[in-house]
Amino acid sequence: MKYFVKIIVVTFFLLTSTHVLSQEIIAVLDMKLVLNNSKAGKDAQEYLKKKFTTNQKKFISEENNLKKEESDLLGKKASLSKEEYKKQSEALRDKVLKYQTERRASLDKISKQRADARQQLLKKINPILSDYINENNLSLVIDKKDVLAGKSDLDITNVIIEKLNKELPSLNLK
Repeated sequence: MKYFVKIIVVTFFLLTSTHVLSQEIIAVLDMKLVLNNSKAGKDAQEYLKKKFTTNQKKFISEENNLKKEESDLLGKKASLSKEEYKKQSEALRDKVLKYQTERRASLDKISKQRADARQQLLKKINPILSDYINENNLSLVIDKKDVLAGKSDLDITNVIIEKLNKELPSLNLK
């Protein structure tokens, strides 16, 4: 019985002292919102979207021309000699391959620019976030997508967006 009382007293003191010492400050950051709603992020998205739609229009026009050329060639098949038809169909096939490689290269370039823009933003966000953590004695910052529920006053997204807008007004994507 004597040991039982000692264990209870020691356990009580450990539990109360642990509770008093734990003063961890946690914040939540919506990284997707920061990347999409900062000035630099919005400008990058608009630039890439505009470039994508311009390229799409060009490639759709080129694709329609190739389809028209193909239907014309099929219509002339009976009037052309076998060798001439083969020669024209190979030329058309070469045009199609060139079109496909150009389109793929264009899409790859846009996706590379998007990845580069994201990297530039993340490089700029990291020091801003580190400074904010040090200034406000935060112990932990968690991405909002990983949080199920919490107080809305723990969200630091808007503060980080404002600081990012001051530090990085735009990106150079050209």
